[in-house]
Amino acid sequence: MTKQTKKGGKLHIRKGDTAIVIAGNDKGKKGKVLEVVKEKNRAIIEKVNMITKHVKPSANHPEGGIEKTEAPIHISNIMVVDPATGEPTKIGRKLNSEGKMQRFSKKTGELIKNG
Repeated sequence: MTKQTKKGGKLHIRKGDTAIVIAGNDKGKKGKVLEVVKEKNRAIIEKVNMITKHVKPSANHPEGGIEKTEAPIHISNIMVVDPATGEPTKIGRKLNSEGKMQRFSKKTGELIKNG
């Protein structure tokens, strides 16, 4: 039996955002969001949740060895960093003058640019 997730919903975090970890072993660390896995509600953040992988020698990687890489972290443990203050903030959405949805910081009202 697999866990049901909501389909088609928007996530509060996007690729390119600066995010901070609010729970877990890496609590307090900030980094850039490298990838968002929408199906699993997870994101990969630069230099956060580092794991060690043992790689067998192959044609692509002839030496093999040990690699350090980022592992996905659940989005409930991540908050977007407010561009004005550098602190974690909730995200709101509103229509801009052209009629497109724009994300903004609920703390300061500052618009959040992607990337």
